[in-house]
Amino acid sequence: MYHAFFDKVLTRTDPERAHHAAFRAIRAARPVTGLRRTPGEPVRALGLTFPNVLGLAAGFDKNAVGIDGLGALGFGHVEIGTVTGEAQPGNPQPRLFRLPDDRAVVNRMGFNNDGAEVVAARLASRGRRPGPVLGVNIGKSKVVPEDEAVRDYEKSARLLAPYADYLVVNVSSPNTPGLRNLQAVEKLEPILTSVQRIADGVPLLVKIAPDLADDDVLGVADLALATGLDGIIATNTTISRAGLRSPAAEVEEIGAGGLSGRPLTDRSLEVMRLLRGRVGPDLTLIGVGGITTVEDARARLDAGATLLQGYTAFIYEGPLWPRRIVRGVSS
Repeated sequence: MYHAFFDKVLTRTDPERAHHAAFRAIRAARPVTGLRRTPGEPVRALGLTFPNVLGLAAGFDKNAVGIDGLGALGFGHVEIGTVTGEAQPGNPQPRLFRLPDDRAVVNRMGFNNDGAEVVAARLASRGRRPGPVLGVNIGKSKVVPEDEAVRDYEKSARLLAPYADYLVVNVSSPNTPGLRNLQAVEKLEPILTSVQRIADGVPLLVKIAPDLADDDVLGVADLALATGLDGIIATNTTISRAGLRSPAAEVEEIGAGGLSGRPLTDRSLEVMRLLRGRVGPDLTLIGVGGITTVEDARARLDAGATLLQGYTAFIYEGPLWPRRIVRGVSS
């Protein structure tokens, strides 16, 4: 039923408008969905107990307004953000596009969010409560020059770490000018070191792009081990448009942005194998990118993922998708 509704109704609705409507419905439904037991088996990682293996990737709940409603759908963890030190409106609309033939999404949102101060106040008023593990994903403010990125990440970490079960440094979105330059080890290390100091014991991970060369993926793995990082999230969206089924003219008309969904499956799986082979068995690795089916999820776990995340499949498959994936990998 959801697939028919998506294909006949939602595909004719502006994607960003549809997202906001769906999110309102998720929040409104929480008194009912919250009565259902969280599916799956607990996973111990980052010194935390995750209710199950599957989480919602950053980008859906940018401003920490629907954590518990999302958890009630079956996600064992919810990663909010990306939150920046300064509030920002993001890029001009339209900035979110569907490629249904590829079960993919292109976004150039540009880290639109309320800013670290407002989100921190929202989390403070929510308080600590049972529910999904809470991740907080932080990124660089667009107005902050690249050479002042450390200061910007420090501000977000200082405000948000007290409310996070884990923190993620995002240096891999293609939609903030210069951000991906920060994945270079010599630029990434001072950011991670500074945020680690401020986070004061809150587990810290870094999120990387699938477009990194294999040697650079291994370089980030080595840096994670050298700095005592708690984990790596692989991968963010891609700027590649290779191998798409969608008409080339449609893809070209959409323009720039990060591509997510099924086209990422193979590369994200490959990056996971590279990382696990380099870091050994103990570092927490979260697999995200192109996980749609139970088979995709199992393959990512077999490649070395400790935990999984999804986003685009949630859009295409609907509100029952999280429970279906969790039950599938638990059986």
